[in-house]
Amino acid sequence: MTDLNDAGRPAATVVIIRDRPDEAAELLMVERASTMAFAAGALVFPGGAVDPADLALAARHGGDLPLDEAAARIAAIRETIEEAGIAIGLAGPIDAAAVLRLRDGLHDGDILGDLLDRHGLTLALDTLTPFARWHPAPFDHATRIFDTRFYLARAPEGQVASVDSRENVRLFWRSARDVLALCDAGEGRIIYPTRRNLERLADHRRHADMVAHAACFPVEKIRPWQEDRDGETHLCIPDHLGYPITAEPMARVQRA
Repeated sequence: MTDLNDAGRPAATVVIIRDRPDEAAELLMVERASTMAFAAGALVFPGGAVDPADLALAARHGGDLPLDEAAARIAAIRETIEEAGIAIGLAGPIDAAAVLRLRDGLHDGDILGDLLDRHGLTLALDTLTPFARWHPAPFDHATRIFDTRFYLARAPEGQVASVDSRENVRLFWRSARDVLALCDAGEGRIIYPTRRNLERLADHRRHADMVAHAACFPVEKIRPWQEDRDGETHLCIPDHLGYPITAEPMARVQRA
């Protein structure tokens, strides 16, 4: 197994889950703009890097959570508002107009903590469920390495997602199985961690089922490694973290 000491930039992403009455739950997917330096054109969950303001807000309002954990959840909340126009992980009077004000403020460079104070909102960090943590090794001299925490969150009632036309160019709701089928048909591209997480979620039909599944496994930092299997190099992950597929031939792996 590759053992590297490289530090990835802290980041967070969130799987937003919308239950359907008689069908599998839908997940919010966004397509990154082709101009982005990381995962250009790929389908991803909303998210991004943790910034200093997230850490500062976590230090004040992170409760009993470790600072890095609280900051990651705050980053996931902030990035979801910016990228998709959906306010998860907040408590208070939230309607479409409030979400728009938050989003416009963030796009104008305002600090999330200041915006929450201004609009009488508070953080509800416990509504984000830890699901996974990925820290890929820098194979092929990759220059952008992220240490990313993944969370699960229920889609808020009455909010409508919309593209930001900056970092993403399209978004849609589909079940995990449908997203995988879409990409297998050549109608979308997903990088290795996204595929593994979609495969893991595809066996569960409701938000509650996914949360219960997440509780059955520890959240350990996943460092994929390369391994020769039957004469072919595979990219592998541990087999005790709930993933139904833990290896894929490198020739088929989609990289950022």
